[in-house]
Amino acid sequence: MNKAAIYPGSFDPMTLGHLDVIKRASKMFDRLIVSVLNNKAKNSLFSVEERVSILKEATRDLPNVTVDSFNGLLIDYAREKDIHISVRGLRAITDFEYELQIAQTNRKLSHGTLDTVFLTTSLEYAYLSSSSVKEIAAFNGDISQCVPDFVVKLVYEKFKNMN
Repeated sequence: MNKAAIYPGSFDPMTLGHLDVIKRASKMFDRLIVSVLNNKAKNSLFSVEERVSILKEATRDLPNVTVDSFNGLLIDYAREKDIHISVRGLRAITDFEYELQIAQTNRKLSHGTLDTVFLTTSLEYAYLSSSSVKEIAAFNGDISQCVPDFVVKLVYEKFKNMN
């Protein structure tokens, strides 16, 4: 049986916490699609294309992981890909409340065809969020413990070009 899952997210920027979830999920599923949500409501630091490129570079050593992007509802994207499992990472109880509501909504709207698997973040990354990485970088703080090495330079360059 070929078990596939989608790990959707903004990944703006991708953090070591995201990478941890990707690596762990890639061991649980035969195929994992990491898919960047093109959320026009969010003011993103990186374009969708840049985020896809970053994720491809970060996951190049994981042969069963592919990177993609999508617009609209996750249930429609999952149906298009014929995938019935979504993976989400949880850092804290507050994440669970938010993610549970989304998981239940997706299950209801998909008529029970899309389930969500929650992976708790490894303790070493429990503090991490893309928002905190951007805030630290905006003040020229050290983000080297938050994102892969090659992403550090990309984030600082983005902020330098914004000023």
